[in-house]
Amino acid sequence: MRISKLSLNAVMTLALTWGTCATPLFSAEIDFENEILPILEDNCVFCHGEDEQESGLRLDRRVGMLKGGDSGLPAVVPGDIQKSYLLEVINHVDPDMAMPPDEDKLSEDDIRLVTRWIEQGALWPGQMDDVVEEESDHWAFQPIASEFQHDSIDGFLKARLVESGLDYSDPADPRSLIRRVSIVLTGLAPSPERTERFWQDYQQDSQNAYETLVDELLASPHYGERWAQHWLDVIRWAETNGSESNMYRKNAWMYRDYVVRAFNEDKPYDRFIHEQLAGDRLGQGDATGFLVAGPHVPAATVGQEPTSIRQARADRMDEILQTVGASVMGMTVGCARCHNHKFDPISIQDYYSLSAVFQDVEFGSRYPELSSDHPRVVRERELRQTLAHLRSEMRSQGWAWVEDWTGYEEIHFPPKQTDALRIDFDRRWLQIDELELLDVAQPQRNLLVAMADTVITDNPVTHDKAQPTARLNDGVFGTKGWRGVSPKGSDETPWLQFKFPEKTTVGTIRISSNREDFLQTDYLEGMNKRTYGDFTIQLPDQEGAWKAFASTAAMRERSKSNEDRQNLQDQIQNVIEELLIQGPQPAFLAEFVEPVSTFVLSRGSPESPRDQVYAAAPRLLDGQLNVRPDSPGPQRREALADLLTNPSNPLTARVVANRMWHNVFGVGIVSTPSDFGRAGAPPSHPKLLDWLAAAVVESDWSLKRVVRMMVLSQAFRQSSEPREDGLAVDASAQLLWRFPPRRVEAEVIRDDVLQASGRLDRSIGGPSYRIHNVKKRYSQWEVVDNHGEQTWRRMLYQERMRRVDDRIFTAFDFPDCGQIRAKRPVSTTPLQALNLLNSDFVVEQSNLIAGRARDEAGESVSDQVRRCFELLLQRQPNDSEIAASVEFVDRQSLALLCRTLINTNEFVFLP
Repeated sequence: MRISKLSLNAVMTLALTWGTCATPLFSAEIDFENEILPILEDNCVFCHGEDEQESGLRLDRRVGMLKGGDSGLPAVVPGDIQKSYLLEVINHVDPDMAMPPDEDKLSEDDIRLVTRWIEQGALWPGQMDDVVEEESDHWAFQPIASEFQHDSIDGFLKARLVESGLDYSDPADPRSLIRRVSIVLTGLAPSPERTERFWQDYQQDSQNAYETLVDELLASPHYGERWAQHWLDVIRWAETNGSESNMYRKNAWMYRDYVVRAFNEDKPYDRFIHEQLAGDRLGQGDATGFLVAGPHVPAATVGQEPTSIRQARADRMDEILQTVGASVMGMTVGCARCHNHKFDPISIQDYYSLSAVFQDVEFGSRYPELSSDHPRVVRERELRQTLAHLRSEMRSQGWAWVEDWTGYEEIHFPPKQTDALRIDFDRRWLQIDELELLDVAQPQRNLLVAMADTVITDNPVTHDKAQPTARLNDGVFGTKGWRGVSPKGSDETPWLQFKFPEKTTVGTIRISSNREDFLQTDYLEGMNKRTYGDFTIQLPDQEGAWKAFASTAAMRERSKSNEDRQNLQDQIQNVIEELLIQGPQPAFLAEFVEPVSTFVLSRGSPESPRDQVYAAAPRLLDGQLNVRPDSPGPQRREALADLLTNPSNPLTARVVANRMWHNVFGVGIVSTPSDFGRAGAPPSHPKLLDWLAAAVVESDWSLKRVVRMMVLSQAFRQSSEPREDGLAVDASAQLLWRFPPRRVEAEVIRDDVLQASGRLDRSIGGPSYRIHNVKKRYSQWEVVDNHGEQTWRRMLYQERMRRVDDRIFTAFDFPDCGQIRAKRPVSTTPLQALNLLNSDFVVEQSNLIAGRARDEAGESVSDQVRRCFELLLQRQPNDSEIAASVEFVDRQSLALLCRTLINTNEFVFLP
């Protein structure tokens, strides 16, 4: 049962009425010591007193009542019986929260006394000066230190090692070091040639050789790919919704490309946060894919039941808050959705105030807002100029043609000045969601909108009252548009007629059946089906009779029969296809809606709204955003970004510094990178973490500078070999007496196999490569090709589908993107070895590596074996390894050797 505000008001009013009827001296002041305290002592303090506080509620102190318990609702609000949650529970308004239980319910007289006591101000002698204080003594919420005893990473680490009786290990050998730093910074092992060159340079000047290598890797475009992967894990970005239908998210990859570009450009981290929260205000609309990175249930699956719609909306808001909380704040904010956070000073009011910041955000697609210098806008200008030139050539020949823009078609014909136009359709049944008539001089000007007095009529015989002509230009895409239906036995076909208020020039028709699918999703059977078919365009002659002057069917036929015309049209289509990839296109980057009022939802239920709240950050961050209650959504989001990146905020810089450390050394200084709260792990080196956080801010939020500092440290450059003294004191190497070896991720294994075979496509960005089927709307995705030549790009660009096993690398803990992965789990199973030995991908690539080894190593068997080792492990094998491999004399045997090497610890571990 859930109670509305109206019914609660009724209960409270009735309670007061009873009090008036039963007590002649209603206005008499309540005697707390003799009338209220005995009620509390007899019925409440055993479970909610000094020794025990069930549900976090303490009722033996007035301040405990004011604070309330885990529900987040104050038990008592002096003078306000409507907001005093205690009155609800003792009245048993909600059976699930009835206190004391039914058999012990307070008497009506006691309930009236408590009600009057609260209404009179809840006076409690001796405790009236006590105030509610938020606990904030946890280390993560304290200001970042400003004075330090050391000025380098190694200074902090060595001091701690000395305390434990340890020291660094010897330096790593050059071949291990280049492999380590290359994989950490770019996710790709170095080539044998680069390894050999580094080894030679290292012998001459180790420091200069290493610094040169690090700067080279930081400048590589593959740096952004590597570090984007880490970020995408944290926010569980994927290209499907999850849920039952698990629909594809149209062009969601544009956000992934934004992240790659941001890391490559070393975009200041504070700017990175601003753009992801409010990129629509900053000319970086593609960055807002961050807000909708998590899973959600689409409207079609939710259905039309109002309570289900409200619940789904609340769930989507929770996904946004989880993303922001885990990635930027390092806090489990979602724990406060139903009650106050069990461990951290985040109240349920904080949760819903933070949700008010994002009330204008909805999961969906839109055209992103991009600045004039954005790479997509620059490329669009270039392609649009080319397209305009090609169209001009077509018009100069007097030709008409049809352009396929995937979600809609554009029909271009010689411009006509007219005050009327008619379209006759060939089909007996058709559906159109939007139809636009465009002016050639202003290609984006829709005459049907610009000329508001245009009269649109359709064939009365085929008219469908349920979907009238008014829907042809309502701006709403989908299946609820205009429909024409020929009655059974009738020869009439649908037509549309347009009468303009004055003569105008028409040269283009843009038409679609269901542009909503084009905007929102992809890879579905029946997608972008054109139910309208072919049609004839007619104009009135001098007598007013309709005369046909163009036909889409004729346009297609004439292009086929004229080589020059077809060639020109093919060029136009090629430019369009390039625009659909490289230009600003609709993408799953969040839709924006009108913000609605936000209420605290008791126990997380949208059916139990409580007090209204306004946009704010959690109080532990001094959460005032200084925006008006009715401020627009973008302003709220930008204000939150300002607060999160303010240097006085202790969380943001600490969290990102720790995240960088985790990605460099394998384990963060705080080993729970997305939980800096009391339930998370304490920092192993708190002063070092503060020093790094300060360094992030002082470097103008440059993450590359901080990463460079980490990989240049002695701690990073030391050997990973075990030592007995270190293992005895610190087996996990948390103190970094050696570089902790770790297994590389699924992406590194796959990308390095492709690199070894010489078949890795290193192109940056663009649509993901496909490995799945085209499916029915409520079917499941199936892997159909996970190793073909078109998939030989970096695994970052593989379609990232929720709840789908890619049948190779999911076994290597590749995340399913359903949960936040601040750090990936590491499992060891027989399936991993079997996959590497027997998967089609590895077998295929092993043959290619063997062929490359034979081609590049000459005829010597030893040279061929050596080359296999070099390609896969980037090192020279020793004589005993070659001697053990002399039986590998043919290509098939070399391929078997390659499969074996791929499965070795040396290949799948970071040294």
